[in-house]
Amino acid sequence: MNTPRRLSLFGASALTLVLITGTIFNCNFRAVCQDSPELISGPLTPPQAPTVEMPPPESVQADISEVDMDAIVRVEVDTKQPNYRVPWNIGGMNSGNGTGFLVGPNRFLTNAHVVSDARLIYIKKMSDPKPYEARVVNVAHDCDLALLELESEEEFEGAFSKLQPLFIGGIPKLNTTVVAVGYPIGGERISVTRGVVSRIDFRTYSHSSVDNHLSIQVDAAINPGNSGGPVLQNNLVVGVAFQGYSGSVAQNTGYMIPVPVIERFLKDVEDGSYDYYVDLATSVINILNPAQRKALGLPNDGIGVMVADADAAGSGGGILKTKDVLLSIDGYDIASDGFIEIEGERVDLNEIIERKFAGDTVDLDVWRDGKREEITLELKRFLPYLVQSSQYDKQPNFVLYAGLQFQPLDRNLMAAHSISDLQTRYHYTFFSQDEIYRERPQVIVLTEVLPDSTNTHLKGFVHKVVDSINGKKIGLVQDVYDALHGDLAEEGYEDYHVIRLVGEGRPLVLKRKDAALAHERIKGKYNVGFDHFIEEPEIMKLRDELPPVDEEETGDPESSNSTGPLKEAA
Repeated sequence: MNTPRRLSLFGASALTLVLITGTIFNCNFRAVCQDSPELISGPLTPPQAPTVEMPPPESVQADISEVDMDAIVRVEVDTKQPNYRVPWNIGGMNSGNGTGFLVGPNRFLTNAHVVSDARLIYIKKMSDPKPYEARVVNVAHDCDLALLELESEEEFEGAFSKLQPLFIGGIPKLNTTVVAVGYPIGGERISVTRGVVSRIDFRTYSHSSVDNHLSIQVDAAINPGNSGGPVLQNNLVVGVAFQGYSGSVAQNTGYMIPVPVIERFLKDVEDGSYDYYVDLATSVINILNPAQRKALGLPNDGIGVMVADADAAGSGGGILKTKDVLLSIDGYDIASDGFIEIEGERVDLNEIIERKFAGDTVDLDVWRDGKREEITLELKRFLPYLVQSSQYDKQPNFVLYAGLQFQPLDRNLMAAHSISDLQTRYHYTFFSQDEIYRERPQVIVLTEVLPDSTNTHLKGFVHKVVDSINGKKIGLVQDVYDALHGDLAEEGYEDYHVIRLVGEGRPLVLKRKDAALAHERIKGKYNVGFDHFIEEPEIMKLRDELPPVDEEETGDPESSNSTGPLKEAA
C-alpha cells in the first residue's frame, strides 16, 4: 500500500549537495568464465583502484589560525516571554546568551532562537568588555537564522570595522574534523571544541518544530550558548551551531545549519526583507506497481509520481489535480519513487523547490487524461502550516468578556493550555490537510472561564471550539469581539448572548445586562489590564486567492450543533 508523501518544506525534503563520492564495482565471475574459455599465460594485472579524493590532514581541517576571534561575538539578550494562559499579562522576563559572528559591514549572523522575543540585545567581542547595543535586522524562524546590527554605526566603525568578516565555505565531508567556537555555559570567555562530521541529513528544526531542512550532525560539544556560533573547517565557516540532544537522549550529538541554508537566507534578505521558504503543498504517491501504471496509461519505464492531493492554498492549488502524474520538474525526470538525479546523485524532487524563492517558477511535465501537458507554477509560502509552527515575537491574541476567554488555536496555545479535547485536537492536526482554514481562518477556542456568579457551570466547556456567537459564524478573533460588543442576537433571544460550540448540543448562555455589569467587575477582581488584543492573521492573505466554500459540502452553518434548548449560565 502506497502512503501519500507530501511535497513540503515542513515535511520530507531532499539532500542539497553530494554527501560522499565513490565507485561500486560489480564482479560477475560466471560471465568471465563463459566469455574467456582460453587461459591467459602470465600474471593478471588487477584493475586499477579508483582515484579517491583524500581530505586534507586533520591539522589543516582544524586550522582556525586565520580567523580573528574578535569577529566571533557574545550575544546577550533580555527577553519577554508571552503568557498564553493569561494573555493580558505582560509575560515573564528572562535573559540568556548565545553567539554570533561578523559576515559583513555591521552584519552579525546568529540563530533566530537566540534573539526571539528579545527586548534588549548586547554584543560583546572577546578583547573588549564593553557591551554594544544591537537590534535584529532580519529573522527567519523557519530556518532559525537572524541578522543583527549595532544600533550605532559610529560604534561599529570604532570597534569592528577593521575586523575581517568570516568567510563561508561549503559542505564538509563525513568523518572530517570541524571546530565549534562560541560562548557556551561555564564561563564568559570564548570556547573552542573539536569534533567530526558524523551525519548529513534532513531533520526538523526544533525552533519552529515543523520545518525540515538540511542539517549536519557533529560530535563536537555544542551546549547552550554555542547557538549562533560558527562551526569552522580550514578557516572557513561550514555551519552555524543551533541544536542538539540532551545527554539523557544521546551523547555527543549536536547539529549545525549547513552552508546551503545559510547562503539561501543571506540571499533572501539582500533586498531588506525575508520572504520565507516556498512550498508546493502537494501530496504524491509513488507508482511502482506495473498494474497501477497501466491503469494510468503510463509505460512501465519507472518515471512519474501521482498527485494525491494539491492543497488549495499551496503553489499547486487549483492547477495540479488528483491523478495527475508528475513526470519531470525543471527538466529533471522524476523516478517513480519520487527521486531525481542531479550531478550524478539521486535526491528527492523537493530539492528543486528547496533552492527557489517566493515568486520563482517551476516547470512540470505532467501526464493528465492520457496525454502530456507542460505546467508552470509560481511558488509561494504555504501559510496554513503556521498553526502547527511555534510562534515568536508576537503578543497572544485574545478576547475576554464576562470572564470567558477566547483565543485562536495554534501550537503555542495547545502547549500552554495542555489541550486534550479531541474535537479541538482534530482542528489543530488537520487544519491544513482538511483545509479547515477555508471556513475558519482562525479556529477560536474557549480557553478559560474566570469564575463569577454570571458564568457559573461553564467551566466544563473550556478547550472547546467556538462555532457561533449570537448567530454570527466565528472564523476570526475579531468575529468574537464584534459578536459580543455589537447588536447581534439570535432571533427570539435578543436579551441573551448565545455561544454555540462545535460538537455541543446545548449552547452557553449569558444574560446581556448581567454580562455587561459582570465584565467590569471581573476585570477588577482578576486584575485584567486590557480585555482584548486582536491582529489580522497572516492567513488572511489567502482570502482573495481561495475559491468560496462549497455550501453543499459544508451544509448549514449551524449544522454542526443541535439547536436544543438554551441553558443559562446561572
